[in-house]
Amino acid sequence: MGNNDPQTPPPQKPKPPGGPLQGWWWVYILVAVLLISQWLMWGSGSMKETTWLDFENNMLANQDVESIVIVNQDKAEIFIKPERLGQGAYKDISKGKEGPHYFINIGSGEHFEDKVDEAIAKYNLDPIPIKYQKRSNWWGEILSWTIPLLIIAAVWIFILRRVGRGSGSGSGFNPFDFGKSGAQVFDDTNTSKVTFQDVAGLEEAKVEVMEIVDFLKNPETYTRLGAKIPKGVILVGPPGAGKTLMARAVAGEAKVPFFSISGSEFVEMFVGVGASRVRDLFRKAKEKAPSIIFIDEIDAIGRSRSKAFSLQANDERESTLNQLLTEMDGFGTNTGVIVMAATNRADMLDRALLRPGRFDRHIYLELPNLEERKAIFKVHIRPLKLADSIDLHTLGGQTPGFSGADIANICNEAALIAARRKKTAIEMEDFTEAIDRIIAGLEKKTKIISEKEKKIVAYHESGHATVSWHLEHTDTLMKVSIVPRGKSLGAAWYLPEEHQIYTRSQFLDRLCAALGGRAAEDIIFDEVSSGALDDLEKVTKQAYTMVAFYGLDPEMGNISYYDSTGEYEQSLQKPYSEATAQLIDREVRELIESSYTRTKQLLIEHRTELEELAQLLLNKEVVLQDELEKIFGPRPGKNGTEPHP
Repeated sequence: MGNNDPQTPPPQKPKPPGGPLQGWWWVYILVAVLLISQWLMWGSGSMKETTWLDFENNMLANQDVESIVIVNQDKAEIFIKPERLGQGAYKDISKGKEGPHYFINIGSGEHFEDKVDEAIAKYNLDPIPIKYQKRSNWWGEILSWTIPLLIIAAVWIFILRRVGRGSGSGSGFNPFDFGKSGAQVFDDTNTSKVTFQDVAGLEEAKVEVMEIVDFLKNPETYTRLGAKIPKGVILVGPPGAGKTLMARAVAGEAKVPFFSISGSEFVEMFVGVGASRVRDLFRKAKEKAPSIIFIDEIDAIGRSRSKAFSLQANDERESTLNQLLTEMDGFGTNTGVIVMAATNRADMLDRALLRPGRFDRHIYLELPNLEERKAIFKVHIRPLKLADSIDLHTLGGQTPGFSGADIANICNEAALIAARRKKTAIEMEDFTEAIDRIIAGLEKKTKIISEKEKKIVAYHESGHATVSWHLEHTDTLMKVSIVPRGKSLGAAWYLPEEHQIYTRSQFLDRLCAALGGRAAEDIIFDEVSSGALDDLEKVTKQAYTMVAFYGLDPEMGNISYYDSTGEYEQSLQKPYSEATAQLIDREVRELIESSYTRTKQLLIEHRTELEELAQLLLNKEVVLQDELEKIFGPRPGKNGTEPHP
């Protein structure tokens, strides 16, 4: 099951009416008007600034000054006699223009007046009238305290609008709604287009979720016998399994108000905002009860408060979690509100959140099996134009371990490949190439490798193929390729069976198959290369799993150090002693060495077939199953596909 949502474009929101003054533009225009007005008021108009020397030696000495006005004890405005304007030193000033014509910045009015009197006496001039005025600059005084306030308000509005957009509140964010929930509401006017028909696979999980919808539609069916409607349902599963899609289907089927929000939207840098949003969300849901609240990725706020990886406490997250716990099952009534949540990290969640009375139902969504993958393919190929050669059983068998999101990606990639080749319909080979591309990466036809490296890769992949073909418990080999894809220079493709449990003999055969590439290099070239890095990583992890987890080593016995609770994940102390750690290391090394010896012995016995396949790979680069049968002989076929680099 996965993202099987039909490709419907989201509805376009109508643009709100209004011109450039809508929103906060009026603030900017007001500030601009105030600044211009202040500049005009502060400016000195057509007055020119002069110096005392120029004033004394030219204006006073020539008896050009008619009067002087001292303003606020810090500026002297000078009026020139009208008959002197427009000529001589004052030719730039038009005749008849009213003063003041010049100004001087002074330190003190009395001191300036004394200097003027001294100059008059010095040049034996007629007395010049001097007046004192006190002027108030109202615009300057107002702007001196309004401009800082406007700047602070603009900064806060900018920050809050940015936070509002990040919280899904849209461009019309109101600062007073900062502590309110921004959950998306699905109701009669805004309905979800997804139904349970769009959800394929995982039928058991779908039945449990559909029962929740029935609780809301027909509550009397259950309450008449004394049953209580569950308060919470949590969906747990790997990424892409379809948790969010299941919730969207509930929103489309329930016909009750559905509040959808992400767990990360509760957590903010401001203290108390998360708890406030939780309270507001439940208040809205109670007002519209019966209703459903869906919290996606609830691990963002529901992390355990006692795990080792939570040493760095976040008080805001904890207060948000405490508020959520109280709302779900506290003293307050929560009638008619069902909480749904989704996560792929259930091991991180707080135990108080998972207990009955809060999340009564735990629904586990696993990766789909063969039949469920076929059903998912049916959903995703609806809008595609397909050729008659499409076989859903084969496609389902070639995608073991794929989630619904992976299958959706395969269908889209196949459509892109067919369109790139100018086809009128999508064929089976397009799906096969899409699967190859998603599993192993894009084919790199232009990647240049030397002939020696190409030969090493050919024998390496032939070693994997030879060993896996002759062992009983390995998967069926479908093709071998030395065409570079992604990070690998070659790959052997298998059709694996889907097992729920594995025996020791199955594990040992898989170890040998993984070591076949390095063993072939050792036999043919008497040395090994770095090309087996991925193989050695898989072998080491698998061997440690056998010894330390599954109890499949005779020396270790029936002991498992697997930690299902995750408590030791970040712990500095291992759950076993140093002597046990040395024993585990020794047993793992012996297990890998014995498997490597067994692999080399098998390749020596079938060296002729190994070299024949390697030469065929060097000539054709890709060898299919029918050609492999000609070299190795017939082998029973199995289902599924997976590459082995």
